[in-house]
Amino acid sequence: MTAADIDQAVVIIAAHLGRALSLEDLDGGLLAYSAHRPTADRVRTNFLLSKLVPPDVSAWQLSHGIATAVKPVPVPANADLGMLGRVCVPLLARGFRVGYLWVLQLDDEQTPESILRELGIIRPELDALAEMLLNRSSADSNGRLASEGQFLAACLGDRDAVVAVGGWPFLHGRGPWRLATLLERGDNVQRNPAESGLLHRLSALHSTLGIDTVLFSAGTETHAVLLLHDEIDGFDQSEVLRRFELEVARRGGQVAAPALLGLSEPFTDLRGLPGAYAEARSAVQAARVDAQLGRVVSFRALGVYQFLAVVGREVSAFESSLFSELRDLDRNGELLPVLELLYDKDGSVAEVAEHLHLHRTSVYNRLRRIRSLLGVDPLGGHARLELHLALKAARWAGRPRL
Repeated sequence: MTAADIDQAVVIIAAHLGRALSLEDLDGGLLAYSAHRPTADRVRTNFLLSKLVPPDVSAWQLSHGIATAVKPVPVPANADLGMLGRVCVPLLARGFRVGYLWVLQLDDEQTPESILRELGIIRPELDALAEMLLNRSSADSNGRLASEGQFLAACLGDRDAVVAVGGWPFLHGRGPWRLATLLERGDNVQRNPAESGLLHRLSALHSTLGIDTVLFSAGTETHAVLLLHDEIDGFDQSEVLRRFELEVARRGGQVAAPALLGLSEPFTDLRGLPGAYAEARSAVQAARVDAQLGRVVSFRALGVYQFLAVVGREVSAFESSLFSELRDLDRNGELLPVLELLYDKDGSVAEVAEHLHLHRTSVYNRLRRIRSLLGVDPLGGHARLELHLALKAARWAGRPRL
């Protein structure tokens, strides 16, 4: 996002309001301003010349709570400072404070009520400006890092962190929610943990800018985590995935590779964050080991992987004697793929043949070989259940550990 884009956004907002505006960063530095409208006071004039809020003016503004406010704050006139009344609009994006927009009252205005009404009408423009500032802000700021750490701690079940996240103002009234995990599919990428965590943080943040249904993002050494509004649709999901792939490639200096997105079930209480995080991780892990699930996978669609994800201990495929025997005998790797796909395709030999580029006769021949080797019908009830579960357990054992 360029400075010209931010300048243009401020000009558009000024035209809506018909008032003089100035935009400052969190340290009181001037970022943009509109042309003078009918009103300009000494404070505004000096600010535009010096590009920095002087200490006495800053103290007056801060005394009215702008540093912690989440809604517009009227700041009354101060004759000693040569300052007319104005309204401070704290700009927040994804729970991250990115700047302040100042709107001057007119000479003959005694109260800020008219400004406050007009600000409510242009809320989308203000939100868009905040997103622009987020795009240019450092994702390494102390505030952002603290928020991400708190969010990830809540996902992992820290009770104090769950309470803190539940108090974030920008989440109020935005439920129900879902959690999503984003996972790279690059097999040969080697990075140190710090580099990997930073890559996932930045890629998640910038791949979700402008998508209103993504409420917050964070990154870990192995994956990224998103807090979503439950209303996110398939188009936005695919767009986030596409952007994430490009961001990881651009920032990681690698060829773009397909990524995966796992979705939790919806939840209406933020105390459900840990459970939703477990679901989202399981969904993306299953997608990583079983391509048939697709690249955007919800926990609900995992089938037997739901069971494998929540059992109390690691399930081994080798606990199935039928699977172990067949795997040892299938030296050319011809039998197990046919059997797994036949189970997955509801017994449709035609679909298996098409998928594996085989003639149907070849599929039938391999089934006969399996029957002969095992001495049981692999399509029979108990044998089918055991073998299908063992095949999926073998895949699940190769999942990435998140």
